Amino acid sequence: MMQDYVRRLRSDGYCIVRDVLDARRVREVREALADAAEESERRGVPTFIPGLDHNSANVRVFNLIDLNPLFRELIMHPTALELVHGLLGEHYMISNFTANIARPGSRSMNVHSDQAIVIPEPWEQPWALNVIWCLDDVTAENGGTLYLPGSHQIQRLEELPPDIQSRMVPFTAPAGSIIGMEGRMWHTSGPNTTVDQERALLFGYYTMDFVRPQVNWNAQLSPSTIRSLPAELFERLGLGPTGNVRHGSTLTLIAD
Repeated sequence: MMQDYVRRLRSDGYCIVRDVLDARRVREVREALADAAEESERRGVPTFIPGLDHNSANVRVFNLIDLNPLFRELIMHPTALELVHGLLGEHYMISNFTANIARPGSRSMNVHSDQAIVIPEPWEQPWALNVIWCLDDVTAENGGTLYLPGSHQIQRLEELPPDIQSRMVPFTAPAGSIIGMEGRMWHTSGPNTTVDQERALLFGYYTMDFVRPQVNWNAQLSPSTIRSLPAELFERLGLGPTGNVRHGSTLTLIAD
């Protein structure tokens, strides 16, 4: 079954896997995210980024791995990792893990592709994957992520259509689903045009292990969190002595 999702991820640039989390687990994660947003503000890390969003209706939460152990479980969730392995292979790292709560009145950010942000063109191969966790039912009206179909095949900026915004369509999925989105897919956050609905998403961002992570985990994670990490997560965050050298490889040092 997961092979079918991976095939669609490779061909269409995305796939939607439903019922990864049951209703009870969704509520638990949703509550943990609300607490994480408050804790982020308490630590002095704002959840409104003026250079990124038009207003404070878009709530951004960073450094999830340090804010609640539950997020450490999700970033290494077996279903998510099957997609990662299927697209990127065994040699990958965890580049970032963030969240966005789109409240009524939130608007779209700039159109971008995650891979284009960190890797210069041409984008000939998929070197990144975003696994999006849906903590609410995601609809066009409450801010479902907008994407340009087929844009994971675009290799250079000059190939982007001038009317890219008008060609975008929203991802829609029920709470508890994950959306695997290939790193070259051009997308943006959707506007929340509802009166009383929130749309909460988590974004687990994975890259090939030779790509410098978006986050310096050594600097961002607290010493207590680093000490508590399982061995596999410790390595995937690049916290080991070899950093982002091929995961599981053996180094042979030759002295003069």
